[in-house]
Amino acid sequence: MGKPKAKDLADLRDLAVSGTEINLRVTPKAARNSLIRREGALRVTVTDPPTDGRANAAVRALLARAIGIAPSHLTLIRGQTARDKTFRYEGG
Repeated sequence: MGKPKAKDLADLRDLAVSGTEINLRVTPKAARNSLIRREGALRVTVTDPPTDGRANAAVRALLARAIGIAPSHLTLIRGQTARDKTFRYEGG
């Protein structure tokens, strides 16, 4: 996964509250990595394919970078094989 440009990442530092559930829509195998917040909804595109959990790992890393936390603080709680996913922030 290449590093996304700053313009392709939304500022999500306001979500860095322990216990926050983050709902998003994912598009795997995209042309580029990006994370966009539009009207309260999060849309993520990643270049990785949805095989062997690669897209989920890429989404977790991208989301963590946008929030400014370590990826280990994010847990995928719903949507392991779906495009609509829910992550929970469990940090301190």
